[in-house]
Amino acid sequence: GENLIKYIGAKLLKEAKGEIKFLSEKNEVDLVDRIDTTNKTSFKRISYTKAIEILEKAVKDKKVTFEESNIKWGMDLGTEHERYLSEVHSKGPIYVFDYPAEIKAFYMLLNKDEKTVSGFDLLVPGIGELIGGSARENDYEKLIKKVGDNKELLEELKWYFDLRRFGMAASAGYGLGFE
Repeated sequence: GENLIKYIGAKLLKEAKGEIKFLSEKNEVDLVDRIDTTNKTSFKRISYTKAIEILEKAVKDKKVTFEESNIKWGMDLGTEHERYLSEVHSKGPIYVFDYPAEIKAFYMLLNKDEKTVSGFDLLVPGIGELIGGSARENDYEKLIKKVGDNKELLEELKWYFDLRRFGMAASAGYGLGFE
């Protein structure tokens, strides 16, 4: 993910700098500098648990006021939290990994602690989440147990469950999204 972001940034600055400058003027933000700075930065990494501790401390120390200020382990991070972590805490891109299983997709691989999943979000200044990814659960029985009584999901994703039922190699993936 980090290499992809840096590759795209370098390619944009090399082949579309005029368009980036145009967008900078229209949006009143120096996108050339933002891309260049991102390309020169090593992306930081923290666990979800550490991210919650950072957010709790920021609220307690009155460094920030969030609309969703009831910061606690297990909550889904909002854009305001993601932007605080990337813009204020790390002052650059930051990976947050090992989110609680309850707030992530059923197909994400559970970690050994059986509370968190083997996944990450890449948070970047000015945006929030840019990339989300995870290892995928490939054990059919575990997937069926996670889905429980959701017959609609079982029917809609029959093909997905069948891939695991008949044997599937371990896999992982991520998605990059721009709005």
